[in-house]
Amino acid sequence: MYYAHTMSAYPVPAARTEITTKAGNSTFLAVADRAATVDDARALIADLRRRYPDATHHCFAFAVGHGATVTHGSSDDGEPSGTAGRPILAVVNGSGLGDVAVVVVRYFGGAKLGTGGLVRAYTEAAQAVLAACPRMRKVTRLRLVGRAPYALFDIVRRAAAAAGGDVGEGEFGTDVGITVVVDEESATTVVDQVSEATAGTVRLVVDGAIEEVRG
Repeated sequence: MYYAHTMSAYPVPAARTEITTKAGNSTFLAVADRAATVDDARALIADLRRRYPDATHHCFAFAVGHGATVTHGSSDDGEPSGTAGRPILAVVNGSGLGDVAVVVVRYFGGAKLGTGGLVRAYTEAAQAVLAACPRMRKVTRLRLVGRAPYALFDIVRRAAAAAGGDVGEGEFGTDVGITVVVDEESATTVVDQVSEATAGTVRLVVDGAIEEVRG
């Protein structure tokens, strides 16, 4: 038995990263950072608009979440349609990263690049900053809870720990409350091993999810 699958581990940016590239006479400052929510992505864009108010364009793309639960956004910010936001988003999607926002700040240098040149310039700027961006892993852990007779508590502890769970004690009464925190992919194993070790007497159920970012 198990529960609805939420989200498996995936890579996210570990720190804000900035890279400057040039195309023609224009300068492109590409900035990548972690964006766990759409508001985080918007905050990064707003911050760069404040820092570089004299820039010609602040183009961006973001992917909040990962896989089937991702939310995308992008903008050409005044560049010809499809020449900035879409190419940046293509690089973001191809990077394997989740919870990521990339903003490319352009200072126009006086020479037009044409639509093909703009696509290449924004693509290369996004590729450069994401190649330099350090990564961490975002992991979903589940909190499992149950109750056990005192005589079975040590058996539950050993079975859960053997399957990779971190076991804690809850309130004490006629029996003892148990909390197990485990990586999502190991939750089924923990539930099954505890049930088997106690002949079905102790059943653990999900009581919430915890998201952690690890190096």
